[in-house]
Amino acid sequence: MAIKPTVKLLAIVPFIFYGFLGGVQAQKNAKRPNIILFMVDDMGWQDTSVPFWEKKTPLNERYRTPNMQRLANEGVKFTNAYATPVCTPTRISLLTGINAAHHKVTNWTNIQQNISTDAKDSTFKPVDWNINGLSPQAGFAHTVHATPLPQLLKEAGYFTIHTGKAHWGPMGMPGSSPKNLGFIVNIAGHAAGHPQNYYGQQNYGNVLGKATYHAVPDLEEYYGSEVFLSEAITREAIKAIAYPIETKQPFFLHLSHYAVHTPIQGDARFIEKYQKMGLDSTEAKYASLVEGMDKSLGDVMDYLKKVGQADNTIIVFMSDNGGLSQENLRGGGAHTQNLPLKIGKGSVHEGGVRVPMLVKWPSVVKPSTEQNQYVIVEDFFPSILEMAGVISPKTIQKVDGKSFVPLLKNPALKDQNRSLVWHYPNKWGGTGAGINYASAIRKGDWKLLYDMKKQELSLYNIREDIGEVNNQASQFPQKVKELASELSQKLKGWNALMPTYAKDGSPVPWPEQVAHKN
Repeated sequence: MAIKPTVKLLAIVPFIFYGFLGGVQAQKNAKRPNIILFMVDDMGWQDTSVPFWEKKTPLNERYRTPNMQRLANEGVKFTNAYATPVCTPTRISLLTGINAAHHKVTNWTNIQQNISTDAKDSTFKPVDWNINGLSPQAGFAHTVHATPLPQLLKEAGYFTIHTGKAHWGPMGMPGSSPKNLGFIVNIAGHAAGHPQNYYGQQNYGNVLGKATYHAVPDLEEYYGSEVFLSEAITREAIKAIAYPIETKQPFFLHLSHYAVHTPIQGDARFIEKYQKMGLDSTEAKYASLVEGMDKSLGDVMDYLKKVGQADNTIIVFMSDNGGLSQENLRGGGAHTQNLPLKIGKGSVHEGGVRVPMLVKWPSVVKPSTEQNQYVIVEDFFPSILEMAGVISPKTIQKVDGKSFVPLLKNPALKDQNRSLVWHYPNKWGGTGAGINYASAIRKGDWKLLYDMKKQELSLYNIREDIGEVNNQASQFPQKVKELASELSQKLKGWNALMPTYAKDGSPVPWPEQVAHKN
């Protein structure tokens, strides 16, 4: 397969500098594992044939993801993995190790700088969040200044590659280009959060007179072809890792699919079977997007095996938030697409934040294991650095995440005293429980949600009630006060943003204030 000219050109500089470094440290690098972070956009917890629960659900029966099953068979399945309610906060937490309430990029970033994506609201004034995303450089307004994960890996001798969706900041800001964040190679990543078009026949949106900011960059060699976007990104990812494999450098590949984000367009290779199942047009297209993503995973795994790198490569699979469930964007009724999980993307309920997660680490992780300990996206930062052997990295930021490497090595480990926090002081625009102006905390089996507009607290036992149907706040008032206090202290410690009322500028009460008032 011919290497595309742009990748050849990009490889010249790394060959001179990083190839030399790799030569000097050849023996050291040979012992370091390659790392692939396989990120899917908007994929729900059940949008796979792999069950991440105690039993298969009807949605697990709908989807066909044999390569996810293959990865699960070769590694560990995390059944309680969490992201944030929407994409950019998750992606920045992953690259920095900072909780979204702390880094204050609490909503998805606009493709143009200095523009908030918050919808208008008659009750609250908009919060002053970091609308310009992540910056590795100081001095940029409304950004979080932090040391990015790929930069640290590059400095440690890794050949760093990004393919697909980026969405770490608006155009013209440092975070808009993966190269500014430590990636040596960037293919198809820019400021946009979704593609204009998935079809090669439509040049992925790059059509004269019709192109918007969301047209996917690069990939020109596939213009006018029948190559679906997920396939094009995969082919380019495989081309890109061929170089560090040939030069014997460890690599970090961030393979970040635009799928399964809107626009929901059918992948012709897979859609027919779902149409025959009787799914409506939108859901058949969605299922084909899922299967195309799964084929990508399989193609990468097959390539690693072919070139003898399968046993020296860690693969981490993750989605950036829960499945989309808004009416008119998905088939079926509103918020039915993630059941039994409640609601979906944009919500702090389980449907919006619980995601599929798999990790394969040959010779370290026992195949076909399951880890039920809850983890959250900021944990990826310290975990991947530990996997790469980067000890005591120097970072601008204080890291909130906790390495899950011990959980990989010993699935029996549990920490029921750990707290996970979600904070969404923004108006996304969708409707539904836990969407817009909401916070939550999980500790052990208990999860407390705070609805800022209603000034209401709800309490659920997630182990017994994964659908968050039975609000037990009135039955366990002390547990409500305990969790509300801890949530408040966490948010205050991070100087988290809280909405203020439009009528008088007064702030929304902290959760502990509401708990002690009731």
